[in-house]
Amino acid sequence: MTTGSGALSVTLCRDPRQFAALEEPWNALFRSCRTATPFQSHAWLHSWWLSYGRDGRLRVVLVRRGGELVGAAALMLVHRPLPLLVPLGGGITDHSDVLVADEHADRVIPALARGLHQAARGAVVDLREVRPGAAAEAVFAHWPGVRSRLADSTCMELPALPFDELVKRMPASGGQRVRAKLRKTDAAGIEEREVTEYEVPRAVRTLLRLHEKQWRGRGVTPEHLRPRFAEHLTRATRRMVRTGEGRLTEFRLEGRVVAANVTLLSRSFSGGYLYGADPDLRARKVDVATLLLRHETGRALAEGRQVVSFLRGSEPYKNHWRPETVVNQRFLMARTALAPLLRLHESQVTGRERAVDALREALPAARDWRARLGELRVR
Repeated sequence: MTTGSGALSVTLCRDPRQFAALEEPWNALFRSCRTATPFQSHAWLHSWWLSYGRDGRLRVVLVRRGGELVGAAALMLVHRPLPLLVPLGGGITDHSDVLVADEHADRVIPALARGLHQAARGAVVDLREVRPGAAAEAVFAHWPGVRSRLADSTCMELPALPFDELVKRMPASGGQRVRAKLRKTDAAGIEEREVTEYEVPRAVRTLLRLHEKQWRGRGVTPEHLRPRFAEHLTRATRRMVRTGEGRLTEFRLEGRVVAANVTLLSRSFSGGYLYGADPDLRARKVDVATLLLRHETGRALAEGRQVVSFLRGSEPYKNHWRPETVVNQRFLMARTALAPLLRLHESQVTGRERAVDALREALPAARDWRARLGELRVR
């Protein structure tokens, strides 16, 4: 597919080899897009495709100005439950978006919307986990067909401030506990070290081993234990460490790695993606979450990044820091003739969400019922 838009050209890439060869211009575009998160880097997307992609399903819309890549949307065609165009990255990606060069945004966005519209054909475009303010918002606004906006996952974010300033945001009693925990952590003598590109494979194996050990018996995410995830995380992290889009930090105690953390980076954004920690640290009164946050906020501040993200999830330990709650968006878009298909998909999505909400509400009652049943059996 090729269309003209003044000096712009729009093409559709379906060849994985061509997508692989786009690394250099893609990286230049990624760096020129202010709102991009690390999950739009070529390293992350191409690595994900190698581990999770399906033959014949790649759909990457490209906008060029002369020979310069100024816009891109990396998608994959799926057929279940309906024909959909979904972002590369899948369920292991916390933020999806398109890439638009800031300098040419006013012309690239309409061209990218038209390119996506043509690429969609008989499918619904389903962009999940779009961060507020993302470039995809503008594409959604320029969509020439039918569209719908839904809420998606909740994320927690902090401003990149000196750690003492973050502690002051907490209630006084909470701040005192954090300072006491850090004194005990520092007294333990834990050393921090960032691994090099060539050490990443060994370090990822250690991280995943610690991650499994940390969550054993408490409901670890099954995908994190699968070989394809390990292959993707190793490949993507190695490339991202090389290009400055990520880092892997190890925390050592008495010469042994006791915790490790992968952080993904973009121009203004630092996100703690995955960590693993030895449960034995609790016996030493080491608060790993606070240790990691202090390290990451310090690095983000030094590097001039504005946001330190906990990424998806609203776990109680995150709320202690009084973060900003950011709700991702889900954009559904289709050609006008496919309005019934979009509405069907929308009803299925909202129906599943209502069922999940009902289950969450029912679980406390179910636990209470099981407890009472246990009491009756004892009697």
